[in-house]
Amino acid sequence: MGYKSKLISPIAKQIAKQINRWSADAVNTQNKIFKRLIKIGNQTAFGSDHDFQNIKTYEDFKKRVPLRDYEGLKPYVDRIKNGEANVLWKKKPKYFAKTSGTTSGVKYIPLTKASIPNHFGTARNAVFNYVAQTGKADFLDGKMIFLSGSPELTETAGIPTGRLSGISNHLVPTWLKSNQLPSYPTNCIEEWEEKLERIIDETLGQDMRMISGIPPWVQMYYERLLERTGKKHIKDIFPNFSLFVYGGVNYEPYRKSLENLVGKKVDSLETYPASEGFIAFQDQQDNKGLLLNTNSGIFFEFVPADEIFNAEPTRLSLAEVKTGVNYAIIINNNAGLWGYNIGDTVEFVSLNPYRIIVSGRIKHFISAFGEHVIGKEVEQALLSVANEEQIKIIEFTVAPQVNPGNGETPFHEWFIEFDGVPKELENFELKVDKALELQNIYYQDLIAGKILQRLKIRPLQKDAFRNYMKTQGKLGGQNKVPRLSNDRKIADLLSKYLLSKS
Repeated sequence: MGYKSKLISPIAKQIAKQINRWSADAVNTQNKIFKRLIKIGNQTAFGSDHDFQNIKTYEDFKKRVPLRDYEGLKPYVDRIKNGEANVLWKKKPKYFAKTSGTTSGVKYIPLTKASIPNHFGTARNAVFNYVAQTGKADFLDGKMIFLSGSPELTETAGIPTGRLSGISNHLVPTWLKSNQLPSYPTNCIEEWEEKLERIIDETLGQDMRMISGIPPWVQMYYERLLERTGKKHIKDIFPNFSLFVYGGVNYEPYRKSLENLVGKKVDSLETYPASEGFIAFQDQQDNKGLLLNTNSGIFFEFVPADEIFNAEPTRLSLAEVKTGVNYAIIINNNAGLWGYNIGDTVEFVSLNPYRIIVSGRIKHFISAFGEHVIGKEVEQALLSVANEEQIKIIEFTVAPQVNPGNGETPFHEWFIEFDGVPKELENFELKVDKALELQNIYYQDLIAGKILQRLKIRPLQKDAFRNYMKTQGKLGGQNKVPRLSNDRKIADLLSKYLLSKS
């Protein structure tokens, strides 16, 4: 055991104890955070506009603060961008996290002095908690790779602005900097394929022990390492590699492929970070779900997902949620986001402590015929069959085919890049369709009523999704393909990568 792992292990135990305490008292913790947020928010322009001085209870708050997405918050953000202070939170933000939007184009999410520990303290706590839970700390003595966006920052009204993953590079503690790869200049490279080659240059020959990044881009890194070295497995290149940290993408579709590339089982640690806040993290290796981050400056609300577009949807505090319900997650935080819909849906798998799984995106669903199929359902349907049939899935996305032509009944069209197309593809299709019917009763009814015919799978060429992302200028970083869409934009562009026309 090296000096860093020796030094950090007792600290990790203390952090794990703190996590256990606040997670066991989550509702009271949330109530305290709510009161602090309202007290400070009352000193802002937003608080003045929404009568914060008369908010005493959560019911008062709901009456005065409507739900918003970025479009609803944008007028306040624009005031900050024009140089105004005390708009959403006291003073000015320390950073703007710049993310891609839809109708708004680029979104500017404020990070304040108060909210920065939520992002970066939680990331540290998640890793330290893993150390305390497993007793495995040796990875702290070796090199760690963080596949992230460029750390180069611009300024917006004097406020440093960049991608959240890039901002994080500026906040890495001194004790960790000597372990961190890739180098700052390499991280600044925007063109992903060039950046990947330089990362390989810098990491080959190093004692890599922890790798952090989203699964599809880590897979690219592994494959290029093996091509470059001629080795059979990553364990032959990095024998001490022992921990994979990821977030933002469901690991399960990639797990078998990545483990095969590594050549051994490696512990994984799932996190749920967003530009708006660090929502949750995996607190135990053997329990399903992510621990909701209830003690880090965020007051959470939850809206039943099927009500999110209603004029007056039901809004629930943590004390009112139930397991097995699909909720849109709403945050109020110490960066000045109020009643903010981040666009994700979650489902509680435990209420003691409060653990969630990410079930999808509000905008990523298929409901061309009222079926409202969500990401979690398509993933579970496909993976259950793929695992049973020992079929490896590289990547996939699903879209409705509303007008197939020739008098044909509409269907869901699945574009899948296989690592070996099933020999009995029609039988595989049928099994996936039956699995989806078990996941979604509305879909089952539409199939039974012959409103929809069973789904159709379109096998894609090798690297189809990577090539598609490259054409969109979204190769690498934190970019990912939506699992499903309610339109044909992605599907039509993927059609040119079909293995065969069918």
